[in-house]
Amino acid sequence: MLVLFVQALCALFFVSDILLTVIGIRTTPISWQSRELLEIGAALGLVLGSILGAVALKRSQVRQREAEDKLRVASGAFWDVINEKFDDWGLTPAERDVALFSIKGMSTGQIAELRDTSEGTVKAQTNAIYRKAGVSGRTQLLSVFIEDLMSEKLVEPAAAE
Repeated sequence: MLVLFVQALCALFFVSDILLTVIGIRTTPISWQSRELLEIGAALGLVLGSILGAVALKRSQVRQREAEDKLRVASGAFWDVINEKFDDWGLTPAERDVALFSIKGMSTGQIAELRDTSEGTVKAQTNAIYRKAGVSGRTQLLSVFIEDLMSEKLVEPAAAE
């Protein structure tokens, strides 16, 4: 933040110097040596700000990549948890499809349409899934997966910065 402030001051120096010259409002002239030192200092401040800005941008990009990688790991872990539970419950391929669509929040009608089957069949498969999973409904089914994800250490906690 300090670098941004210094960079803004340096830019303000150059802009005000040009405007004062154009408008013709110059109070007391300063020696050319002092003026050169001020301009060199302001230029160095702008260069330093640019360099530090590039470093901050690079760090930000690295953090973003790390966050995306962790999200990919968590997504993969969620898929692993789903498949593991489906295996444990002994779901048939059709029940797996219905369970996955249910977890995604689709209605019975939508699932029936996607699977090209009747709503009655989907309801029967949904009831079989709930029975095998030991839950009473869609919300509890989803909570089984969320609890498993929260209880496992899927991603290393971020190091204190």
